[in-house]
Amino acid sequence: MRHSILFRLAAIPVALLGIAFLLLWTINNTFLERFYYQNKVDQIIECYKTIQYCANTDSLTEDEIGSAIQQIRDKYNLAIVYADLSWSVNRVFASPEEEQMLVKTLQFFVMNPNGNFNAKQIYNSSNMQIYEMEESQSQTSYLYCWGSANNSSIFIMRTPLESISESTRIANRFLLYTGSVIALLSVMLSLLATRTMTKPIRQLALLSEKMAHLDFKERYQGHGKDEIGTLGLSMNAMADQLERSIEELKTANAQLKEEIEKKVQIDEMRKEFLSNVSHELKTPIALIQGYAEGLQEVVNDDPESRDYYCDVIVDEAEKMNVMVRKLLTLNHLEFGQDVIEMGEFDLSDLIDSVVHAANIMIQQKGIRVSVKIPDICIVKGDEFKIEEVLTNYLSNALNHADKEKIMEIVLTKREGADGKKRVRVSVRNTGECIPEEDLEKVWIKFYKVDKARTREYGGSGIGLSIVKAIMDSHHQDYGVFNWENGVEFWFELEQCENQDAREGIR
Repeated sequence: MRHSILFRLAAIPVALLGIAFLLLWTINNTFLERFYYQNKVDQIIECYKTIQYCANTDSLTEDEIGSAIQQIRDKYNLAIVYADLSWSVNRVFASPEEEQMLVKTLQFFVMNPNGNFNAKQIYNSSNMQIYEMEESQSQTSYLYCWGSANNSSIFIMRTPLESISESTRIANRFLLYTGSVIALLSVMLSLLATRTMTKPIRQLALLSEKMAHLDFKERYQGHGKDEIGTLGLSMNAMADQLERSIEELKTANAQLKEEIEKKVQIDEMRKEFLSNVSHELKTPIALIQGYAEGLQEVVNDDPESRDYYCDVIVDEAEKMNVMVRKLLTLNHLEFGQDVIEMGEFDLSDLIDSVVHAANIMIQQKGIRVSVKIPDICIVKGDEFKIEEVLTNYLSNALNHADKEKIMEIVLTKREGADGKKRVRVSVRNTGECIPEEDLEKVWIKFYKVDKARTREYGGSGIGLSIVKAIMDSHHQDYGVFNWENGVEFWFELEQCENQDAREGIR
C-alpha cells in the first residue's frame, strides 16, 4: 500500500499539513505569550496617552473625561486611579479594595522615583513608567503603570498578567482541537481527492498489466482531456495496433507452422516413397537382369527357352511400367497438379463400359458378376477419374474374389447430410475379409494386406491410394467394410437433378 501512488499523493499534503501544524504549535508555545505581553504593554501605553489627552484638554467636561477613561478601563481590563498632587483622588475606576491598594502603590512609586524596589521595569519615559511586580500574598504578577497626566495630576493603572498566560493556554488548546479536526478532515478530503485523481491512473495500470499478458480486450474508459486522458487514448490505440499485429503474427505463425509440417510430411512421404519404390522395383529388376544375363550367356539355346526368357522380361518390364504410371498419376493427384474437370455423365454407362473391358479377366478367373444399376444415372464429376476409381475397385475385387467367386456391383440412391441427392456405387466380392486393424490402412501407398497374393497377381499397392486421392479431390465419401463372406468397397457421387431417369434394374 505504501508504494501505491494513491498513498503517496494522499500522504504528501497530510505530511505538509502536519509539518505546518507542528511549526505553528512551536511558534505559539515560543512566541505567543511574549506577543501577548508586548501587546498588553502597548495597550497600557495607549491608555496613558488617552488619559494624558483628557487631562490636558480643557474643552472636555468631567463627564466626558470619565466616560473616556471608563471605556479604556473596560476595553483593556484595567484598574485605574486618577488623583491630584495633594493625593486627593479625583476618579477611581476600580473596586474599593483595588483603590486602597493602588493608592498605596502610587505613593510607594512616588516615594521611590528611581525604582529602588523589587520590580522589573518594562518601560520608562519622562512622564510614565511601567513595571512588572508580583504580589506576595496572591503570588500573582501585574503590570503597573504610573506617571503624571499633567502638571497637577498623577495616575496609576494595573492589569494582571495571569490573563496573558491563560489566553496563551486557551489559544494553544484551541489550536490543538481545531488542528486535529482540520487534520482529520484534510486526510479524508485528501484521500477522496487523491482517489478521484488516481482512478484513471489505476485503470491505466490495470490496462498495461493486461497488455503485458497479451490481453487486449480491456480499454481505457476515461473521458478526461488532460494528460492522463491523452495517455489513455494513446494506450487504447496501442492496444488496437498490438492486437492486430499479434493476430497477424499468429496467422503468419500458423501458416509457417503448417508449411513446416507440410514440408516435414513431404520429406517423410519422399523417404517412404523412395523406400517403397526401391522395394517394389527390386524384384522385377532382379528378374529382368537375371533372365537378360541368361539370354546373354545362352543358358538354353533352344527357341522355346529364349521365348520364355523374353516373355518374363517383357512381363516384368510391363509391371514396372504400370507401377511408374500409377505413381505419376498419384503424385499429380496428391500435389494438385492433375486438374479435375467436373462435368455431368451417365454413371450407369460408365459402369457397363468398365465391366465390359474387364470381361476377359472375369472369364479367365471364373467369377460370376452381378450388376444392379439403373438404366440411367446422371452424376457430377470427372468421368475419366471416376473410371479410374471403378477400374481399381473392379481389379481389386477380381484379384481377391474367392470361395463362391461372386462379385456384385450395386448402385443405390440416397440423400446426404447436406440434403443433396447422392448415389453410392458398391463393389462387393466374396472371399477372405480384411482384418479390422487393416481396414483404414488399405488406402496407404504400397500397403498390402496379403503381400504374397499381391505379388502373385502383380499388384503394387498403389491402386487404392489413387482412389483416395481422386475422391478427396472430388470432396466425396468413400470407404470399405467387411461382410460375413467378403469385402465391399464403395464411393459416392452427387446426383444431377431434373434428370430423365428410367426406373429398372439391369
